[in-house]
Amino acid sequence: MMSDNEKTSEFPYIHGFSEQEQQRLREQSRFSEHHVYKNVDFSNITKLLEVGCGVGAQSEILLRRFPDIQLTGIDFSEVQLSAADKYLSSLPVAKDRYQLFQMDATNMDFKSNSFEGAFLCWVLEHIPDPARVLSEVRRVLQPGGIVYVNEVQNSTFFMDPYSQDLQQYWLAFNDHQKEVGGDPFIGAKLGNLLLALGYQDIQLEHKTWLLDNRSPDLRKDIIEYWTDLLLSAAPQLIEAGKVSEEIVAGMKSDLRKVKNDPNAVFYYSFVQAKARAY
Repeated sequence: MMSDNEKTSEFPYIHGFSEQEQQRLREQSRFSEHHVYKNVDFSNITKLLEVGCGVGAQSEILLRRFPDIQLTGIDFSEVQLSAADKYLSSLPVAKDRYQLFQMDATNMDFKSNSFEGAFLCWVLEHIPDPARVLSEVRRVLQPGGIVYVNEVQNSTFFMDPYSQDLQQYWLAFNDHQKEVGGDPFIGAKLGNLLLALGYQDIQLEHKTWLLDNRSPDLRKDIIEYWTDLLLSAAPQLIEAGKVSEEIVAGMKSDLRKVKNDPNAVFYYSFVQAKARAY
């Protein structure tokens, strides 16, 4: 078995694996829960596969929202899986309802037709071969099995007042993710990917945060959340020479100002795909 360092070097995760990052992922999942799960329905299934379960942040929500499911979670990182098991084992709602496996999502160990549903959230953006993952998901789903895929579309990010340091950092963030094998624009490509792999009943929904003076408290909350997300990649970007510490400091300063600006605007869209395997 490969060490976790070997695994993470093959599939670099731009946000890192620290305990602080693990906690951020749990907070992120709760913060975005309404947007992500508003139209997700697993109420008629029991055997659910979560691909890229990470630290169990989405797993907890799935188990809580759908009390009849038995959840099987897979992830490439043993570090994340250990954190997920520790987290889920402490929750009464998860007792005897989940299994976790270290597994490569492009080559799963499961037999065909093993699951009634599958869920992926912020996973394909980090994987060099997303088509292979979705092909494997289709293989392990039963005929008629449903999959929900939530993915980023980073070209949509906009914040006002404008920050030159933030813009430079964001471009470097996306460039670096592309260079290490990910795709920060995978959301817009989900329809083509699913169609090419033989999925049917494909539906795409663009889910958007557009926050301005109509919802100042939520706007402030999301800018704080987004600040944590951006800064989680700062050590990697600095180490890779993509940004300077001065740009990071300038971005942090500008984000503090934007957060408290009475006329600030925040905009971001991600894509949720729903499809069935036949």
